[in-house]
Amino acid sequence: METPIGPERKVFVDNVEEDVILEQLGYTQELKRSFGLVGMVGFSFSIVTSWTALGGVLIVGVGAGGPPVMIWSWVGICIATLTVAYSMAEMCSAYPVAGGQYSWVAILAPQRCARGFSYVCGWFMLIGVLAMGATNNFIAANFFLGMANLNNPDYTIERWHTVLVSYLIAFLATGANIGMPHFLDKISKGVLIWNICAFFTVFITILAMNDHKQPASFVFGKFENFTGFNPAYAAILGILQSAFGMCCYDAPSHMTEEMRNARKEAPRAMVMAVYIGAITGFVFLIALSFCIGDLEATADTPTGVPLLEIFYNSTGSVGGACALLTLVALIAIFCANSLMAEGSRSIYAFARDHGLPFSGSLSKVSKKHIPVNAVLLTLVVQMALNSIYFGTLTGFETVIAMSTEGFYLSYAMPLLARIFARITGKKHQLEGPYSLGRFGLLLNVVGFVFLTFCCITFNFPSISPVTSEHMNYVSAAIGVVMLVSGITWITTGRKRFTGPDSGNLFSLGREENA
Repeated sequence: METPIGPERKVFVDNVEEDVILEQLGYTQELKRSFGLVGMVGFSFSIVTSWTALGGVLIVGVGAGGPPVMIWSWVGICIATLTVAYSMAEMCSAYPVAGGQYSWVAILAPQRCARGFSYVCGWFMLIGVLAMGATNNFIAANFFLGMANLNNPDYTIERWHTVLVSYLIAFLATGANIGMPHFLDKISKGVLIWNICAFFTVFITILAMNDHKQPASFVFGKFENFTGFNPAYAAILGILQSAFGMCCYDAPSHMTEEMRNARKEAPRAMVMAVYIGAITGFVFLIALSFCIGDLEATADTPTGVPLLEIFYNSTGSVGGACALLTLVALIAIFCANSLMAEGSRSIYAFARDHGLPFSGSLSKVSKKHIPVNAVLLTLVVQMALNSIYFGTLTGFETVIAMSTEGFYLSYAMPLLARIFARITGKKHQLEGPYSLGRFGLLLNVVGFVFLTFCCITFNFPSISPVTSEHMNYVSAAIGVVMLVSGITWITTGRKRFTGPDSGNLFSLGREENA
């Protein structure tokens, strides 16, 4: 008799089919399926939203290579990212569960280490999504406070101002997730329209109003280096801006249990968000580079927001610059809402598999089909990470880098497991409608090499001479995560963590080609 994921699965209506597949994977459908393809593309792109993310961390690229490094590294990063996105889309199509990466690791890794490898991947996944939520709240807070400074130059932005505004943004996202859960699909569709319209409005306006643009030779060939390191090292540091700008595209995989026809639509949403992000990010970077003005003045702007300085330099108007940045800041607010949803679903999934303390409470779902306790924990962790900025700027810069590295490590692990399964001759048959066919291994390898390179370079210091203030503590932070996950695995995880080992998941994933 055929299983529901076999060739005859079309006998099921889409929504019923998804629930049956989830049951075959060992889980009960608890969340409401309200997302369609357009809504999920909007949801995913509101998190990826590359053009606004690049604007938020513009200061990184300005001092480490300047416009040519920002532009050309973006092209390379986007091409490499597509290999990762396609690889994860194939796995998501075969196994559409909210656990995402760590679930795929459990299926594809060798059985003797699958649970432990999956457990570690789950921790990095959570660190990435929770730290990214805190980072987004921080960037959004900077946008609003920067506009306050531009309107009132006597106003001095203090660290505690930034922290409190980031708290407010986190509370707004929490309220929307708990109070308006079934409007997320409609909100995401609206955000997609807003995002695209804002993009065209911003880049057309600055190009049209700026009458003192930089020459093309500066935009595409003028190398700038304010890092204190040699040019090659500075160029590698400049790549980090692009890596941050193209991240979080795994979001649809954590929302599959709230999607209709998730096996087809979630992979499409994942890949489409990367394509949209690549195009909008490329155009936006070129527009910013032509309108950037003096690099040192942009990097050292008293507003703390280089993007706002470029808007002001282009329009010559405080009101005009603030109006443009408001369009971007509102996208960051919507992104906070989406990251709150993604983070809470990731916590819910990991707790459902007994990967966290108090898993029973964190995996509970309310009558409105919302994991409320997981949402509240997401809020608490985001606020705790933002609170680091009270004490030190360097500490929060580590949070920013850690969010990207956490994601990239959690992306690399399932790709490594997939590659290992192929080269050992155990070619697991991924029974999903979104298949890479004969190109799968090539894309897996290229994606894994790219992720490994990024994870190494994220640990490099960014300013010379390297002092305690300018040191990059990402490696220490990642080491702490690995230590915590290792200790909890030894003490409780190896006994309690089920991973996606429930039901038929292992047997479904371990089919081999004859």
